[in-house]
Amino acid sequence: MLLALLLVLLVFARPAVASPIPETPDGDPPPTFTGEAWTPAPVFAAPAPTHPFMAPNQRSNIHSDAFQTDTNAWSGPLGNDTEVLSHYEPPGGVCGSITFNSQDQIVTTCIQLRAVRLKLFDAQTLEELASFELPPRAPSTNPFQDFAGGGYFYLDSQDRAVVPTTERHVLVIGLENGEFTVVEDYDLTADIPSGSKIISALPDWSGRIWLATTAGLVAVIDPATRAVKTYDLGEVVQNSFAVGDKGDVYIVSEKALYRFEAGSDGSPVIVWRKVYDNTGVQKPGQVSAGSGTTPTLHGDGWVSITDNADPMHIVVYRRRTGREICEQAVFEKGEGSTDNSLIGAGNSLIVENNYGYTGPMATMNGQRTQPGIERVDIEPDGEGCTKVWHSDEISPSLVPKLSLSNGLVYVYTQDPEGDPDDPWFLTALDFRTGRTVWKRLTGQGIGFNNNYAPVSIGPDGAAYVGVLGGLLLVRDATPPTTQETRPKLKVRARRHGKRVRVRVRARSGGVLARVRGAKVRVGKHTATTGRRGRARIKSKGRRAVATKTGYRRGKAKVKH
Repeated sequence: MLLALLLVLLVFARPAVASPIPETPDGDPPPTFTGEAWTPAPVFAAPAPTHPFMAPNQRSNIHSDAFQTDTNAWSGPLGNDTEVLSHYEPPGGVCGSITFNSQDQIVTTCIQLRAVRLKLFDAQTLEELASFELPPRAPSTNPFQDFAGGGYFYLDSQDRAVVPTTERHVLVIGLENGEFTVVEDYDLTADIPSGSKIISALPDWSGRIWLATTAGLVAVIDPATRAVKTYDLGEVVQNSFAVGDKGDVYIVSEKALYRFEAGSDGSPVIVWRKVYDNTGVQKPGQVSAGSGTTPTLHGDGWVSITDNADPMHIVVYRRRTGREICEQAVFEKGEGSTDNSLIGAGNSLIVENNYGYTGPMATMNGQRTQPGIERVDIEPDGEGCTKVWHSDEISPSLVPKLSLSNGLVYVYTQDPEGDPDDPWFLTALDFRTGRTVWKRLTGQGIGFNNNYAPVSIGPDGAAYVGVLGGLLLVRDATPPTTQETRPKLKVRARRHGKRVRVRVRARSGGVLARVRGAKVRVGKHTATTGRRGRARIKSKGRRAVATKTGYRRGKAKVKH
C-alpha cells in the first residue's frame, strides 16, 4: 500500500523552479467561481491573550494562537475577483503548518514521505527564499496520518522556529543573512526512549517548553538550565495541545483530557483528568481511537474537545476545575468523526466531519467522504449547548478557520457529485447561518488534496492552504480591510437603596452572553462581576462604566 501511494505522488515530473502544482487535465472543468462576493459582517469575540514567548496571534502556529482557537482577527478573501497561485514542492509534499514572521514572510514545514524541510516563502509570490533540511521521517504504515517530527512547530517571539524532530531533539532555528541557522539544540535522547515520536511542542507563559510524544510521555524543558522533567501518561497522544495564561497546559490522549501545570521543580503535574465517552474504535477519518481534536480554550474559562462516542459529541469543560459544562451530539450515528481542532469563538464552536478520510485514496477518482460542518453554541448563562446550524459541504480533512473580521468560515471542499477529475475548492461559509457564500476552484487532482493541513489567513488577506503538491493561496484582487472584532460590553445598572446592581453582557461569538471578571466603576467605587455577570456597588454615582481586557468599554446611566 505504501509503495502504491509513493508511486501516486511520483507521477509528477520534476518541474522548473517556482512552477505551479500540476493538475489533472480536464476538457470540461467546473466553474472557477460560484456564489457572490461577501460584505464583511464581523464576529465579536474576545481574543486569546498574546503569549510572551510566541509570535503574535495569527502568526505563531497552525491553530493561530496558544489557545488554539483557529480564529483570525485578519480578514480573509471576500470573493472579489479572486485569483489562485501555487508552488509545487517536487515530487509532492505538504507545506501545511504555516506561520508568518515579522517581515510578513511565510515560515513553514514541507513534509514528504520521508523528507522534512523548514522553508521560507515570499507570501505574495510563493517564491522560496530559504530551506533547511530537518531529520527524515521514520517509516510509517500510513505516512499520511503521521504528524510527528515537524507536522507541528511554533514561531517564537524572536521570529525563530521551534521544531521537534524525529531524532528526539527540539531545534530553535533562526534566520541569519537570509539562511536558516540552528541557534539552540535541546537534546532529549537521554530523557525520551528510543523510537519515540514527538508530536508537538509549545511554551508555557513562563517560557518552559512543553512537549508530548505519541506514546504519551509529557516532557518539560527549562531553557535556562536545560533540565528536562517528564511524566508518562501511558496513553496515545496524536494531536497538539493548548497552553493557557495561568500556567495551565491541556493535553488530550486517546482516553482522557488532562490539565497539567509545572510543579515547584518544573515537573509536569496533573491538576485534573477527565475521561470522555469512547467507543474504543478508530473511526475512518481519525488517527487514533480517541478524540481527534487539539483542545481549544475559549469563552468564559472553557476548554473544549470532541469525544469518540457514536454519535460524536462536542464536550465543554471548565478550565479551572474540569467540571463538564455540556455536551452536544454532532453528525449522524455511524457517519461522524474528526481529527481536527474545533474553532472556538467565545461561546461558539465549529466542528468539521472527516468521516471516511483515511488518506488520499479516499478522495480520488470521484470517491467522497461524509459531508458535514456544524456550529454549536454554549448557552448565554454558560450552562448547556445548542446546535445552531449544519452544512452539507464535504471538507475531508482541513483544519478550518474563522475570520472574526469578516464573519466567514473557510473550509476546503470537494464536489458531492463525485467528479472523477477530483476538483478542490476553497469554500466560504456564513458564520451566522452556515450558508455557502462562495466557492473558488483551486485545482484538480491529488496534488490539491490538503491531507489534514489548515487554511491559514495571512496579514495580506490571502488564504493559504498546504496541499500534497506543495502550497497554494487564494486572494482577492484588492486586499480586504480588517474590521474591529472586540465585543463591546453592554451594561445595565439600577439603584436599590444604597447599592447599585450592575449586569454586564457582551457578544461572544454568536451569543449575547454574561461577562465574568469585568471591572465596574460607579463614582469612586469599583467591583468585579461574578459568574452570572453581575456586581453590587455601594455608591452614589450616576454612571456605571465596565472594562475588561479584550473588550471595548461599556457605559450606562444608573436608573432608579
